[in-house]
Amino acid sequence: MILAHLAQTPASLALFLQDSGQAVGFSPMELWGHMGNLAKAVVIILFIMSIWSLAVIIDRALYFSAARKQSREFAPRVAGALKEGRLDEAIKVADRSKKSHLAEVVTAGLTEFRSFGSGGAITEEQVESSKRALERSEAIVHAKLKKGLGGLATIGSTAPFIGLFGTVVGILNAFQAIATQKTSGIGAVAGGISEALVTTAFGLLVAIPAVMTFNYFTNKVEAFDVEMDNSSSELVDYFIKQSHR
Repeated sequence: MILAHLAQTPASLALFLQDSGQAVGFSPMELWGHMGNLAKAVVIILFIMSIWSLAVIIDRALYFSAARKQSREFAPRVAGALKEGRLDEAIKVADRSKKSHLAEVVTAGLTEFRSFGSGGAITEEQVESSKRALERSEAIVHAKLKKGLGGLATIGSTAPFIGLFGTVVGILNAFQAIATQKTSGIGAVAGGISEALVTTAFGLLVAIPAVMTFNYFTNKVEAFDVEMDNSSSELVDYFIKQSHR
């Protein structure tokens, strides 16, 4: 029986190669042509997600870079103005740093502090009001810093599953081709397998950069939050010292 099976093997191999005579290319256009409508829809969705992700990454990178640069220039200038008691000058310095996260917070506190007037003694209510203005401004700036990061996290977490959905569709198409053509040759399943490979790879290609940049930007936001907390605390201490003079 073993000899008989071995004798039949070349014939079976020849039949397999004959069935696989339909060559399937792996260039992007050829793969696209072999895809079904549902797999094409998956690829289009992943492409839109990749464009959205890239736009958020570029926007946040430019915004954080400008915030860091302007804050480094702003901090020593406003500290010098406050040390000399020039409150109006400190506010003008803050107004010139529009993209600085520190400037936006400090401006809110100084503006609230000045709204009580420069004459007379500094009251506890004035200090508390300025403190609340700083807290409100911190919350607003924090929301600005996190703009778009929620979408980036969503893309990073869902893109692999969307690609996996395309994979399942491709495998189903492959089995459907086998059932329809009643053959097990590689040519019968090549189209469905190509769908599965492309959508899986594309899903990972979209998800990996999104997850990496989301974690990076989240750490940046946390660092900015610490800087804003420290600046607010220092400014409140400044107000308290001014009230005791």
